Amino acid sequence: MISSRIDSAALARASGPLLFVNATIHTLDPAIADLEGADLLLAGDRIAGVGVGLRTAAGDDGATVVDCTGLSVVPIAGLSTLAPGSPATFAVIDADGRNAWEYVIWRPEHAVLVVVDGKPRGTGSPTTVPDLAQVPAGGPYIGMWVDESGFLHQELAADGRYDETRGGRPHAYQGSFWIDGDRIVYLDDLGFWAYGEFLGGVLHHAGYVLHRVPGERS
Repeated sequence: MISSRIDSAALARASGPLLFVNATIHTLDPAIADLEGADLLLAGDRIAGVGVGLRTAAGDDGATVVDCTGLSVVPIAGLSTLAPGSPATFAVIDADGRNAWEYVIWRPEHAVLVVVDGKPRGTGSPTTVPDLAQVPAGGPYIGMWVDESGFLHQELAADGRYDETRGGRPHAYQGSFWIDGDRIVYLDDLGFWAYGEFLGGVLHHAGYVLHRVPGERS
């Protein structure tokens, strides 16, 4: 594994800005798109800059440079884009290609480094990041959601836990969830991440279209 190249403990002790250089950056921002051999500059808990050539000012800014040659930088579970001003919450992974960010959801062992709100949290699975609990669960989305075929039933409980029944099989998937605006992020007890989106009161998740059952609230 190449993860030994990045010392997360040393990064946590570093003062000044963090600058991740020479990475493939999947911004998920349509205006910026994917960037090859690019740099990502952090300012506290926000992204200050993204693009090619930021390293030239690293010395002037007193930045700690993190070499990400051969690695990709991706948002965690679609919580945000990697655009200037966005939260500095992302993973550095040892995978590349147009679907690289999906590794964070389905194969978290590929995470070389996890950064949450600008703070390195170590290597390995993002399941070790408790700070995501700061994204609240609750509001009008609590209750039972059923897809249009009746195959999938997903209960979103007020304590931030979800429970899925699939094809009549109870507790097929269970775990924690967070809701941020119109997005929902899931962390299954099995260790994988997934996400969905609420559009017009309808939940789109993993290819399913779910509607909330009226009156069904936890």
